[in-house]
Amino acid sequence: MMNIELIVVGKLKEDYLRAACAEYIKRLGRYCTFTLHELDECRLSDSPSEKEIAAALKKEGEQIRRLAKGMVIPMCIEGKQLTSPELAEKIASAGVDGISTVTFIIGSSFGLDPEVKSMGELKLSMSKMTFPHQLARVMLLEQIYRSFQISTGGKYHK
Repeated sequence: MMNIELIVVGKLKEDYLRAACAEYIKRLGRYCTFTLHELDECRLSDSPSEKEIAAALKKEGEQIRRLAKGMVIPMCIEGKQLTSPELAEKIASAGVDGISTVTFIIGSSFGLDPEVKSMGELKLSMSKMTFPHQLARVMLLEQIYRSFQISTGGKYHK
C-alpha cells in the first residue's frame, strides 16, 4: 500500500477546516497509509524583515528536511499546475517505479525554504489564484483523494 505523507507548517485554527481534513484523511484510509506532520510555525514580528523571514523559513526547512522522504512534492506558487488526472498519474507512477512514499509539503504563509523546494521531484502549484493559506491543506487532501479515485476508476471524480 502506498504511503502518503503531508508535512505542513502551522496548525488549522478553524473547526470546519479541521473537519474537512479529517473527512478526507478518513477516506484516504481505503487507498493508502496516510501520515500528517504538523510543524510549529516560527513566530515573527508584526512587520518581519526579509532577513527575519528567511531565517524562519530556514529553521522550518530543517524540520521539514528531517521528515521528507520518498518522492517529495513541495507546494510552491512557482510550481507546475497539473490537472487532477495528471496528479493521479504522477502518484500512480511513483508506485510503479517502486517509490513507496510520496511526501507533499505545505510551508508557512511565507512559503518554503529554497533548500526544501530543491528537494522536490515536482514543485506543484494549485492555481494562479490566491487562496487562504489554511484552505490549501483541505484542497490538497481533496486532490490526493481524487487522485486515488481516478486511479481506481471510482465514481467520485466524474
